[in-house]
Amino acid sequence: MTSPELTSAPATGPAPAESAASCPAPAAGCPAPVIDAGALIADPHAGYAALRQAGPVHRIVAPDGLPVWLVTRYADVRQALADPRLALDKRHATPGNYRGLSLPPALDANMLNMDPPDHTRIRRLVGQAFTPRRVEQLRAPIEAIAEELLDALAPLGRADLIEAYAAPLPITVICDLLGVPQDDRRDFRSWTDTLIAPDPARPQDAKAALGAVLEFFPRLIARKRAEPGDDLLSALIAVRDQEDRLSEDELTSLAFLILLAGYENTVHAIGNAVLALLERPDQLAALRAEPELVAGAVEEFLRHDGPAPTAIRRFPREDVEIGGVRVPAGETVLLALASANRDPGQFTDPDELDVRRRENAHLALGHGIHYCLGAPLARLETEIALGALLRRLPGLALDLPREQLRHRPTLRSRGLLELPVRF
Repeated sequence: MTSPELTSAPATGPAPAESAASCPAPAAGCPAPVIDAGALIADPHAGYAALRQAGPVHRIVAPDGLPVWLVTRYADVRQALADPRLALDKRHATPGNYRGLSLPPALDANMLNMDPPDHTRIRRLVGQAFTPRRVEQLRAPIEAIAEELLDALAPLGRADLIEAYAAPLPITVICDLLGVPQDDRRDFRSWTDTLIAPDPARPQDAKAALGAVLEFFPRLIARKRAEPGDDLLSALIAVRDQEDRLSEDELTSLAFLILLAGYENTVHAIGNAVLALLERPDQLAALRAEPELVAGAVEEFLRHDGPAPTAIRRFPREDVEIGGVRVPAGETVLLALASANRDPGQFTDPDELDVRRRENAHLALGHGIHYCLGAPLARLETEIALGALLRRLPGLALDLPREQLRHRPTLRSRGLLELPVRF
């Protein structure tokens, strides 16, 4: 959640391998293609395609004015995702080279900032809750949530699917899993939305949301300590208190990360998938005609327009070579998942959505030891949400021109602010 975003400032630094001929003195640096940040937010795929074709690795300037290295091609991204030399721990960043979101220790001690052995220890503690077998046991409860939401929607004839369906479904599921009381859920969603895409013109909103989260989680943990339930957070508290395998900051940070990631990524996955189908009536018709295709189609939606254009930032522990380009130790590296998932060197007709696609080793959920912990749950929620939606809402169509749809103003995540539809 702390990856820097990209901006359109000209890049400097060592040239990509393909550019060496046009840059006889690489030490002087070569400018990378200038990509407009607004265009990447609206349609990142055209921008990533240009970068991917120009070279495997690019020097880009982030909005905070600091440079980052952007890796664009599938083979390089996949290899880098599993490279132990690329650390997540911010202590490996060169001083002054990284200026990510500043979080207090109570929220910062999470797996997005950890490498082995701490990452391994904490992942093992929580991983059992997200195995495919365990998650499959949640199918019936998730189906009930989807049906309840659609019961309210179906008579209306039109709705914003993000507000009325794609957002409340995952927040309900993850809050049920952790044991968050009903009365707290609306506030948590509001705080999360503010932290995911803060308004630069209103920094006080993000500060207030962060403060509210810092008050909320200790209060929730204290309540669970006093009255434990049959939920994941109560189980994690027991691990902390009885087995001493988590620090208090790790416990709080883990609860925050599970709620945040379990909500944000699934909202975007559902919304992006629905929009992709509305833009391609043939694919929509195929899923209506053969509902059994939906589970496999989820993989295609994740590849085609996944919720995270880039993986969480990395910091080389030592100088490394990626795609023939030397990246110095301590500098910030972004792995462009969205670009890798449209790489024609890996996928046939990569820009086409094909709900029957068979070979689909996409990287939307990562690769290696940092592979998305909640992947089975995100897949199941998206499958159930889409299947129920297509069955319950015939005649589904956009309720405003496509060009008027707005995405979150961030390059770290790919999601719609709203999705007005009629049915």
